[in-house]
Amino acid sequence: MKTLFSRPDPWVIILGLLCAAGAARADTFVSGAVIKNPAPARFSVCYEHTCSKVAQLALPEQQWQSVRALFNPTPQDAQAEREVIALAVAQMERLVGPLTGTAHDKGRNFKGVGIAGQMDCIDESTNTTTYLAMMAHDGLLQWHTVEDRVTRGFFIFGWPHTTAVIRATTDNQRYAVDSWFRDNGEEPYILPLEIWRGGWQPES
Repeated sequence: MKTLFSRPDPWVIILGLLCAAGAARADTFVSGAVIKNPAPARFSVCYEHTCSKVAQLALPEQQWQSVRALFNPTPQDAQAEREVIALAVAQMERLVGPLTGTAHDKGRNFKGVGIAGQMDCIDESTNTTTYLAMMAHDGLLQWHTVEDRVTRGFFIFGWPHTTAVIRATTDNQRYAVDSWFRDNGEEPYILPLEIWRGGWQPES
């Protein structure tokens, strides 16, 4: 099932290419159509830059089970769980892609210019936070909690960029879960948030 919300806005493409947060608080979602308490039976997906389109979806139980299966057996420590989280976010992107037309989303912004269904970092961080919340609500996360999104930059201190965030319950270390750099269905980068804040980018 898919319900689509569109937000016509002449600044959407500009904001998307800049990947700006649109507000001082990164956890202030761009679109009111984003479901705040997502579950497999009802959740939202942003795309087309800065949540200009929001689809409301429901996953069949069998598809959600493919995400659950990644956490079986239960990861034995936080590092192992982060590795599974990366796999699970990638799996969610593969499941959602055909439903929203985002299966061909390219990493970053410029590789996908002109291709329908592209996502900027606002879309990606919002969706990743949604997927992480779904995992947490289903009891799949034993070693982490889901945090508000975080933005670095704001032009004066660098190019604006937003990421999803998790916190390890063992030592309170926060980690960026950044899916924007990679194509749809590829594992996000997970790294200490302070390193990410310093302007980290993948080598390739």
